[in-house]
Amino acid sequence: MCEIFGVSLRERIKINSMLKSFYSHSNEHRNGWGLALLDRRPVSIDKEPVKALDSEYLKEKLKSEIRTKKCISHIRMATIGGMNEDNTHPFTRYDYSGRRWVFAHNGTIFESKELTPYQYVQKGTTDSERIFLYLIDIMDKHFEEKKEPLTPRERMDLVDEIILTLAPGNKLNLMIEDGEYFYIHKNEENTLSYLELDEGYVFSTKPLTDYGWKDLPMNQLMVYKDGELVYKGTKHSGTYVMDEEEMKILFMAYAEL
Repeated sequence: MCEIFGVSLRERIKINSMLKSFYSHSNEHRNGWGLALLDRRPVSIDKEPVKALDSEYLKEKLKSEIRTKKCISHIRMATIGGMNEDNTHPFTRYDYSGRRWVFAHNGTIFESKELTPYQYVQKGTTDSERIFLYLIDIMDKHFEEKKEPLTPRERMDLVDEIILTLAPGNKLNLMIEDGEYFYIHKNEENTLSYLELDEGYVFSTKPLTDYGWKDLPMNQLMVYKDGELVYKGTKHSGTYVMDEEEMKILFMAYAEL
């Protein structure tokens, strides 16, 4: 699978030590790294299809102070899709209203009729990109119907509906940002934690320090703005449980074996 890291804070803090701890996990997640600093204008997104610990660019970047109040980072262990930049997270795209979305996924889609059409139009080959394209299409469809930008609550409700549609039978740990709000969801036990600071929240697949971390609530979209929880989605029952035989069958299918 992969690991994801993000923050939603009221003010900028230095995150170099947390990023170094997070990227140290790339010995196990060696197929790419990415970092989106979301409080920049324009948004700053760096990513490479190489192991984070081997990236000279990332080493130089981490030598300088990185201060942010909102970011998404990802380290990839490829399950579906080869090792190239098109398959490296985070993904980003503008919707028809001009809103820029940023997306990272830790998980696997085993079956979804909603996502199948996107394999013919996506740039890369990951199931993660297909989720993102589906999300953008949903936003665009509602924008065209409404003929004006969606409200924050409308966007949150649509993301919630997407999660309720895709979560059953699939691993759907997500971080999403829409230019204003930070969305996060998990549906596998012990795969996403949070640390509450004075300034807001830090999220990581695995705790990055020895104290203070708590499990993110299961099976429920959580949305934050500037370090404050502003929305809770519909509680669902689509818990993902790892099935090694199911994963093996999926790998064989994509390898055309």
